[in-house]
Amino acid sequence: MKPTFAILGAGLSGLLIAKRLHALNYSVFVIEARNRIGGRIETDNSSLETPVEMGATWFGHQHTELIKLLKELDLDYFEQFMNGTALFEAFSMAPPQEFQIPQDIPSYRVVGGTAQILQHLAKELNQDQIFLNQIVTEIDFSKEKVHLKTNTQTFSADCVISTIPPSLFAHSINCTPSLPDDFSDVARFTHTWMQDSTKVAVVYKKSFWREKNYSGTVFSNVGPITEFYDQSDVSNTRFALCGFISGGYSYLSKQERKEKVIAQLIKLFGTDAADFESYTETVWSDEPFTKHEKQAQLNVIPHQNNGHKLLQKALYNNRLYLGGTETSTEFYGYMEGAIRAANRVVNDIKISFANSSF
Repeated sequence: MKPTFAILGAGLSGLLIAKRLHALNYSVFVIEARNRIGGRIETDNSSLETPVEMGATWFGHQHTELIKLLKELDLDYFEQFMNGTALFEAFSMAPPQEFQIPQDIPSYRVVGGTAQILQHLAKELNQDQIFLNQIVTEIDFSKEKVHLKTNTQTFSADCVISTIPPSLFAHSINCTPSLPDDFSDVARFTHTWMQDSTKVAVVYKKSFWREKNYSGTVFSNVGPITEFYDQSDVSNTRFALCGFISGGYSYLSKQERKEKVIAQLIKLFGTDAADFESYTETVWSDEPFTKHEKQAQLNVIPHQNNGHKLLQKALYNNRLYLGGTETSTEFYGYMEGAIRAANRVVNDIKISFANSSF
């Protein structure tokens, strides 16, 4: 018999690991705290059926493993629209500077939204292999079987693969025996991708910025917008602007942030920006299953400890493996990193259990 693997997190790494191990005839199941799959990939289609990305979005030619996976899943991608004039706001009292962005290094987006990747991965698993709304609080490695306690039930497995952010794992799950001190110190101070980001999308009935020869690309030191881009769909029948706003606005209410974002868009693109269909935002620091409240008390810099060697090692005599984009030695913080971390975990398991007694 082959071992049973409990995978924590139904994001890109978790579902890809589940797919790969399932294809190798291992018994796997995925435990997810949220009420949806995807993790920090979230495509919102609620307004005019316009797919806007509240999480992971762009990739390039250098992200070779992601491109391979898209081909494997038979998913198409298209080039991010960047034609026309881009805008840069250096100072609040000065008009925005106009410039052209070089087209020699294009970025790409997944047709239909990034969540298509997760939906296709989930389709290759059985319905009873993914458990949503399950918040893992305790993992006991002291017995022959590993026991995982959640908010509603207890699971058992031979091995656990965590693909949730290492800091979240170290802060929110009580392990028996305790995690090694050196690992715990690294994990708690590992930067979590998107943990302090606020993503905003504004949907429109028409791409008025294109009509004025603007690309929709904005960089600003003024705020609240820091980066914005055209988020129209591949067929150019659904239109939106989407990007990031400064984390310093997280203390405001959603309505206050919305008013400031729309005011800035009107300043940049004219009064047409006021005629929007919807405003959507995700304040990732408020997401309980992305950033633990204790992390706010730590002085962690971007990408700190990402790809650390201690995050590559299996613990508890090969009964706990760590994946997820923060554990990747390359492209950490990107979808590419999540895929490379998944590939590493699967290869390690193949080696570790090649001559298994299970």
